[in-house]
Amino acid sequence: MQYKRSSELFLEASQFIPGGVNSPVRAFKSVGGTPLFMKRAEGPYIWDEDGTKYVDYINSWGPAILGHTDPIVLDAIKQQADSGFSFGTPTELETTIAKLIVENVCNVDQIRMVSSGTEACMSAVRLARGYTGRDKIIKFEGCYHGHSDSFLIKAGSGAATFGNPNSPGVTKGTAQDTLLSQYNDIDQVRSLFVEYPEQIAAVIIEPVAGNMGCVLPQNDFLKQLRSLCDEHGTLLIFDEVMTGFRLDFSGAQKVYEVAADLVTYGKVIGGGLPVGAFAGRAPIMDALAPKGAVYQAGTLSGNPLAMRAGLTTLQLILSDPLFYSALARTTQVLDETVSSLLNEKGIQHTVNRQGSMMSVFFGVDQVENFYQATLANHQMFNKFFHHLLSKGIYLPPSGYETWFISRAIGEEELDKTYNAVRSFEP
Repeated sequence: MQYKRSSELFLEASQFIPGGVNSPVRAFKSVGGTPLFMKRAEGPYIWDEDGTKYVDYINSWGPAILGHTDPIVLDAIKQQADSGFSFGTPTELETTIAKLIVENVCNVDQIRMVSSGTEACMSAVRLARGYTGRDKIIKFEGCYHGHSDSFLIKAGSGAATFGNPNSPGVTKGTAQDTLLSQYNDIDQVRSLFVEYPEQIAAVIIEPVAGNMGCVLPQNDFLKQLRSLCDEHGTLLIFDEVMTGFRLDFSGAQKVYEVAADLVTYGKVIGGGLPVGAFAGRAPIMDALAPKGAVYQAGTLSGNPLAMRAGLTTLQLILSDPLFYSALARTTQVLDETVSSLLNEKGIQHTVNRQGSMMSVFFGVDQVENFYQATLANHQMFNKFFHHLLSKGIYLPPSGYETWFISRAIGEEELDKTYNAVRSFEP
């Protein structure tokens, strides 16, 4: 397979963009080689600058849940563009999508739009601190909530890939207010509450982790977190930037029957355009400016193009009562078939899956936290990645990332994937 044009573009980009990419997760530093530059996408496929076509299991890191450039969403964006790109004023469209979400998502009274998942998580933590009058937060090793200073303490995803989970530039003072616990270890969380009584403003968690690979909560972990937060007057924040509107319209809150105090969103809510949001119960959200004293602002928040794309995407999902069950079934078949093919080859592995998210970990039998994710055979994953890439299958370029399956994936794409796995030799 030829990557000539991508190699040329990466060389040029490296002269003007740090590392040649505008986000580290796009680099191939973990798997080796040169990142591919894409030029178009449609349905379940993306095409690189050399014209090679790939079945896409990244889907823009989650938002392309309908597949790429869905014609109905695309038409809506075009119509909105004719009316204006951005106004810097309120629009009816912002209220329309907010109303749709509040009326269809459990445990949400109000929602505020921002421009990214990072901004959503940063704002939710500030709100939690302002509302409770406390400074400290608990986060979990391997969970990534964006690149705000408070979160780059044992972060997953790109930080883990680059072997530098504690980023330079994060001050010691900031780090001291971020308490760490191991994912799925409720005893560690309980001990932190004992050690720092009445000091913890919030516990923030990916209810299904997506940044150390797909890792699921075990043994009622989320429900136990809810109980601990209630006991200590601490807010529970679900980072549903990945899981929101993907696992279910009400996200992990619905799937695991746990009510969060605040929820952060991104990805699907923008239909592929840059957007984020945070939402929660009215008494907490009322603490935000201009009504309350906790300041948060964004010039391009509620951008009409993003709102139109997101609204249309969410309406299409709601119009299909079988949307989530069909998507989960496709992912289940993919999981079971890939696992069966690897078993036939005697390749030790485990597959973690929830809804339309999944990850393959090589060389281990279970992954329930970040430490176990680091024990996986990532060299094997790198070989697997490049083999599938050579066969026209585009996976996330890191063993610490999650595959995202779209509605556009059908039998043809699945068969192509199976044939690629079938020919893999470690």
